[in-house]
Amino acid sequence: MAILVFFLAHWYLSLFMQSFFQHRYAAHRMFTMSRRWERIFFVLTYLWQGSSFLSPRSYALLHRMHHAYSDTERDPHSPHFSSNAFLMMWKTRTVYHDVLYGRSAAAERFAQGDYPEWTALDEFGNKWYSRVGWGIFYILFYVQFATGWWQYLLLPIHFSMGAVHGAIVNWSGHKYGYQNFDNHDKSRNSLFFDFLTGGELFQNNHHKLPSRVNFGVKWWELDPTYPVIWLLDKLAIIRLKKGNAADVAVVA
Repeated sequence: MAILVFFLAHWYLSLFMQSFFQHRYAAHRMFTMSRRWERIFFVLTYLWQGSSFLSPRSYALLHRMHHAYSDTERDPHSPHFSSNAFLMMWKTRTVYHDVLYGRSAAAERFAQGDYPEWTALDEFGNKWYSRVGWGIFYILFYVQFATGWWQYLLLPIHFSMGAVHGAIVNWSGHKYGYQNFDNHDKSRNSLFFDFLTGGELFQNNHHKLPSRVNFGVKWWELDPTYPVIWLLDKLAIIRLKKGNAADVAVVA
């Protein structure tokens, strides 16, 4: 039971920070927050992503490239230019490191917008000893609480949690599902209620309306991250930008 709780907690906490902080805040600036809260969420991103921590700045630039070049050869992670999900993940990793270490001239085109930066934490979170340290922590937790050998098969997912989330979203969200909009790309909505990736699998909606904080646009499309963002706005922890404060269904 402890292993299941730990796995689900890591899955959804890591997923929330990627969707809320790195995607909707860093890449798209759908809302604002104070410097203090930005630093708090920066630390939570590091803690909850652990060994698969992604620099919010690098994530933002990589994601802006994805929108600009969606499903073309210049897209950093289109499933239509990789023969399988693992090769797509490796390509994404390579582009991410080029962006992180300033080797991507293409990414600098998208560096003019605002995004959160914390150089010291970015550098530390991407060091090998930080990633290995988190990996050792996961292993020790399993040694202490695992009740069957098969539970250790979950460890590789812990090690690469952020990459697994990204692979699911980009592979499935650009191959499988339905379309509300013709975006001139292959983006799809894969689930009606995205319990798996917190709303990120409404890719077709998001590519049509990249500034909309609620990724569901039909009344029956449920984005579970949106109510949390709505609550954070009501608590004055963040401030939704004009046009994002109301949840209005869009009729395609």
